[in-house]
Amino acid sequence: MTAFDRCDALAVVVGATGDFGGAIVARLLDAGLGVVAVARREDALRDLAARHPGVRACVADIAGDTAIDAIAAMATKPVRMVVHGPGVAVAGGILTAPPGALADAVNIKVGGMLRLVRAVDAQLQPGSRLVGIAGHYGLEPTAYAAAAGVANAALVNAMRQLSLAYGARGVTAHTIAPGPADTARLHRVAADRATLRGTTVDAVLDEMRAESSLGALVTPAQVAWAVGLLLAPEADAMTGSTLMLDAGRRRGLP
Repeated sequence: MTAFDRCDALAVVVGATGDFGGAIVARLLDAGLGVVAVARREDALRDLAARHPGVRACVADIAGDTAIDAIAAMATKPVRMVVHGPGVAVAGGILTAPPGALADAVNIKVGGMLRLVRAVDAQLQPGSRLVGIAGHYGLEPTAYAAAAGVANAALVNAMRQLSLAYGARGVTAHTIAPGPADTARLHRVAADRATLRGTTVDAVLDEMRAESSLGALVTPAQVAWAVGLLLAPEADAMTGSTLMLDAGRRRGLP
């Protein structure tokens, strides 16, 4: 028997092969959960499963409804947590981004979360957690990250709705909103912003660090820590809320 076969409960992680996803998968495995890892690239999933015997690979595109059956076929044990953390395309600023790119981003972030939840609904138990990874730009809009801002704001709203819909079953819903994180995706955002402004990627990254009261970017390990925190029974009290991991960037209240 593999570690996955021996586990009593599962986590399902969408975007498992990304920077956030890899750290989250490792954290949930350490918590004793089997992990159904969902992503589009079979080769990346194969590498992830080879490194972690507690992982089962699920090749699926969360942007389409066929993902529902694909995930449901793998989630055959009680599901303790789902984590929805796919990235969206870097589409440019609000003045230049193709309008369709914003719709695509919302489909991935919100439509994808709904597909994930519907795939595992029969396996959810009291104390199960629904976790959406949103982002800083959904709550602190900028002129240069249109798709991320719109899609993440929509996800925050959808997670509140899920908390209301699932509360009677004892299932909670949570949003985690990291600030700019030191990932490959952030470097693509920085490159797009640098082109828009006629400056360098390093200059943009330095500016992003300076926006933090700590002068720091968030790390994938910090995001994984926050996901693990939600496994505690006390996290029931946080249902519907957004956990900010912005390293002191946000200026507004609350």
